[in-house]
Amino acid sequence: MKLVIVESPTKAKTISRFLGKDYRVESSYGHVRDLPKSKIGVDVEHNFIPKYIIPAKAKKHVKELKEAAEESENIILATDEDREGEAIAWHLAKALGLDEVKTKKEKEKTIERIVFHEITKSAIENALKHSREIDMNLVNAQQGRRILDRLVGYELSPFLWKKVAKGLSAGRVQSVAVRLIVEREEEIKNFQPEEYWTIAALLKPKKDEITIEALLIKIDDKVLEKFAIKTKNEAENILKNLANRNWLIAKIEKKEINKSPSPPFSTSTLQQEAWAKYHFSAKQTMMLAQQLYEGVEIGEEGTTGLITYMRTDSLNIAESAQESAEAYIKKEMGENYWRKRLYKTKSKTAQEAHEAIRPTEAIRTPESVQKYLDSRQFKVYDLIWRRFVASQMSDAVFSNTHYDIEAKNDVDKKLHIFRASGSIIKFDGFLKIYPSKKEEIILPELKEKDELKLLELKPLQHFTEPPARYSEASLIKTLEKNGIGRPSTYAPTLSTIQERGYVQKNDQKRLAPTEMGILVNKILVQHFPKIVDLEFTAQMEEGLDKIAEGEIKYETLLNDFYGPFKKNLEEKYEEVKKEKIEEKTEEVCEKCGKPMVIKMSRFGKFLACTGFPECRNAKPIKNTIGLKCLKCEKGEIVKKRTRKGKFFYGCSRYPECDFALWDEPTGQKCPQCGSLLVKTLRNQIKCSNKTCDFKEM
Repeated sequence: MKLVIVESPTKAKTISRFLGKDYRVESSYGHVRDLPKSKIGVDVEHNFIPKYIIPAKAKKHVKELKEAAEESENIILATDEDREGEAIAWHLAKALGLDEVKTKKEKEKTIERIVFHEITKSAIENALKHSREIDMNLVNAQQGRRILDRLVGYELSPFLWKKVAKGLSAGRVQSVAVRLIVEREEEIKNFQPEEYWTIAALLKPKKDEITIEALLIKIDDKVLEKFAIKTKNEAENILKNLANRNWLIAKIEKKEINKSPSPPFSTSTLQQEAWAKYHFSAKQTMMLAQQLYEGVEIGEEGTTGLITYMRTDSLNIAESAQESAEAYIKKEMGENYWRKRLYKTKSKTAQEAHEAIRPTEAIRTPESVQKYLDSRQFKVYDLIWRRFVASQMSDAVFSNTHYDIEAKNDVDKKLHIFRASGSIIKFDGFLKIYPSKKEEIILPELKEKDELKLLELKPLQHFTEPPARYSEASLIKTLEKNGIGRPSTYAPTLSTIQERGYVQKNDQKRLAPTEMGILVNKILVQHFPKIVDLEFTAQMEEGLDKIAEGEIKYETLLNDFYGPFKKNLEEKYEEVKKEKIEEKTEEVCEKCGKPMVIKMSRFGKFLACTGFPECRNAKPIKNTIGLKCLKCEKGEIVKKRTRKGKFFYGCSRYPECDFALWDEPTGQKCPQCGSLLVKTLRNQIKCSNKTCDFKEM
């Protein structure tokens, strides 16, 4: 009997379908060894030797796997193909009492390591034919990351407890992410909007019903830059000069433009697109992708893996997958829609031996599996399938047209040139599968010297806008651009900074720093600049990549980092004074009569009694919005936050009154049923009563 071990029971169930009675497939249920939570678990005095333990929750599974291993002649470790998967395979070998991997010829009972990009019959069979030893370079790269993060977290967090507040934490990648969000918030706060104007002309050809909107781009020989017209007076003066003018087509430019498809998804681009289209968080997207990868029940086919491995920074595509896409495209859309394309990531550190995220079978359309998937799984599969198939399709071809329109008269010789632009799709190409959001502007067919009738001149006021707050997707894009983090780290990093109360999502699902996040970032930037430095963090990632390539040892990387870090930390314990985060209030403690003050914890500000520790009275600060509770008519409606950082509106008398709403109450009552009207995330006013369909149009 041969024992195959994977990480998850779903993956085990899928793989067992492809193997015969000589194989037994079991799951480790994730990691079987880790550093202890109660202490640092790294011997910093002796070459950073980690002291791994088997966590309590894993002991039962390890015992069962040991028993299964004793009954098996071969143990096949089939964990994921990335560094973390390689490390889990190594930890399994250690936990099962098998010190090192041997080949079949060297030992009667053997361990083999197999990897695959997708969970399909052909991929599993091919992997079994090409088993290998555990790659200790990959294992050591993962160990290096784990120990590095442990050193930063377990040594820097107590510093924050002592100098700021209990329960805080710092992390190597998470602190850089928080810094980016804080600095963006500062940019927004300090932004000074600038006014500017544009002038649009609404025109109609004499022989066509289609109207044209054109923008003023030139006066005489002076090309107008974006901010050229700065005030309303300047705009009105131009409008006066445009009175009683003749309008005609002065110049026509037509150009054929080809637009190529995007490459198939990597981890970061999938997370970005899932947020852009469906507002899925990075964590949610990866959870759904994991389900599609490990296998879903597909009718008579049974449990089937629908996509390739979802943690990847490669854009490589297997030749068999290209052939599958070619066959589908030619059959369903025609020869002229297919074009073989190869993609290469711009990232220097991408693992090109891996593949991009793609469907396991191009012929398995989203529609063919929709009834087997829940709505969210379907959306993610649909994105992955369409993006991959589109990546092997022909360019879309557009005919772009620019009309330069002249406004002139015989009295004032000054020329004003307006431009109208539009395009027509001549051949949809890949857009047939992966449509663009961009709306096409269709222009009427005109010739030079054709006259136009002016319908309206519109002066349009604009203001420059500050940079937008990061969404999860745009933050991931920035981290990736700066070489910070890797495919497996993006989603956990974003979850961590929100769970720890440093960052929260606002009503538009954008990331904003909390007061605590701003304070912790200030301390880290001031006293531990390297920890939150983008370039330094990227260099550490490059160092981990070098370990994976076998160029350096992980102990070398850790030693170079830890010495200066520890020295600086010891100095800062002496130099830095404890932050006093207290504000006086007029409120008196109802238990002991002493004054209450505002303090701050990792969850935000709260009221606390100055008689602490004798009096431990503490309570949240009421964030009232000026409305009485309609349910009990005694309390006030206050804005609250869940443990996961999501805002809601509830009664101040909770738990006596359980009134609560997700959307913000307006204070107005519904004309149909009398319930409160609320404002949704999209600024729509509707009734809070779910049985009432009132909406303001």
